[in-house]
Amino acid sequence: MRHCYLQTMSIATDENFAYVIRGGQPIQGTLIPGGNKNAALPILAATLLADGPVELANLPKIRDVMVMLELLSSLGAAVEETAPLTWRIDGSEVNVFEAPAALACEIRASFLLAGPLLARHGRAELPRPGGDRIGRRPLDAHIHALQALGAEVKVEPDRYSLRASRGLRGADIFLHEMSVMATENTVMAAALADGATTIRNAASEPHVQELCHLINAMGGSVRGIGTNTLEVEGRSRLGGATATIGPDPLEVGSFIGLAAVTGGELRIVDAEPEHHHRMTKLCYGRLGISWRVEGNDIVVPAEQELVIQDDFHGAIPKIDDGPWPAFPADLTSISIVLATQARGTILIHEKLFESRLFWVDRLIAMGARIVLCDPHRAVVVGPSKLHGQNLASPDIRAGMALVIAALAAEGESVIHNIRQVERGYENLHERLHDLGADIERIED
Repeated sequence: MRHCYLQTMSIATDENFAYVIRGGQPIQGTLIPGGNKNAALPILAATLLADGPVELANLPKIRDVMVMLELLSSLGAAVEETAPLTWRIDGSEVNVFEAPAALACEIRASFLLAGPLLARHGRAELPRPGGDRIGRRPLDAHIHALQALGAEVKVEPDRYSLRASRGLRGADIFLHEMSVMATENTVMAAALADGATTIRNAASEPHVQELCHLINAMGGSVRGIGTNTLEVEGRSRLGGATATIGPDPLEVGSFIGLAAVTGGELRIVDAEPEHHHRMTKLCYGRLGISWRVEGNDIVVPAEQELVIQDDFHGAIPKIDDGPWPAFPADLTSISIVLATQARGTILIHEKLFESRLFWVDRLIAMGARIVLCDPHRAVVVGPSKLHGQNLASPDIRAGMALVIAALAAEGESVIHNIRQVERGYENLHERLHDLGADIERIED
């Protein structure tokens, strides 16, 4: 058994590395997707609700998860790796309620500790969280919901002090935005509140569903899972449980696109196809990308002809994102790269974050024909022959998009700041190499 501190520090020092990629090789073979990062982080926070150990399998070994494990350890939780990708967390002895700023500022998910700490211990001290710099990412929905449950919140320039000296009480809450993390924080807080809570306008993404199922496995009561109205019956205590993190749908979506633009046939094993056969398939279909389902696998055929499908009367089509089950915002950056390799013109509309598209200048430098209309919209005209460039990864998803662009390009690309990409994609260079990519990870 290994304490998470050693694992975390080994990843935290991997900051000065770069990928050297020589493009033009088809990505093909068989891929096993990693565990869902966006499910793992709230589920790790939820272990603080239990008065016994929680064992989690298929936790992805990525930077964000390791930082969250170290955060739990810093609060007094017992954290052990019992098998590869399987961790046992026992939060019954937590005795610290202030998250270390050096760790909490690494990831946005550190604020997910607010709900469980308040519910179980009546207090939490959290610095402003970190994460991708893709625009303003307010915590207002979290704070309003926790206040509705009875929390007192003091907002300071660099931190949040939360108290529930008289405990939390169930309430009827309407979230003013369909925020995933605000929904997760509210569900966790309500799970140990006194009485019933109804959360309206709740997010319903697969990772929110995984969290709710874990709370039920711990002895909680969450109804309406998968809908936008959640009903939570508060319990006086929750016990230990076991859970397996499902495959990461964003990783699956990324590799579908990568195989399509490089021309290889790729089988993605245990991919949970139902997460992709609606809006993702519709939007990728507008770019001419298709796949077939064989059991629980997704198979991307080789040598696809990528042609953008015009709307009726020859109108220019668009891909726009939104809350589940709409097209996921985290695949918007990927879709821009895919559109550069498809014949035709398409509008990409990123509705959620006002800075997410500012990285497209890197693609333009590689030869892409893109008009950035405003912070939220880009027009892509393809296909474009991309050429290798010296690049830097700005965030997880744009970083993966640049990796895909480099693999589809002619010549050599160097991608710096890969620390950002590796926050969300486990052992990326090794897995790409096994699929035929010409990629090296070097000291930068």
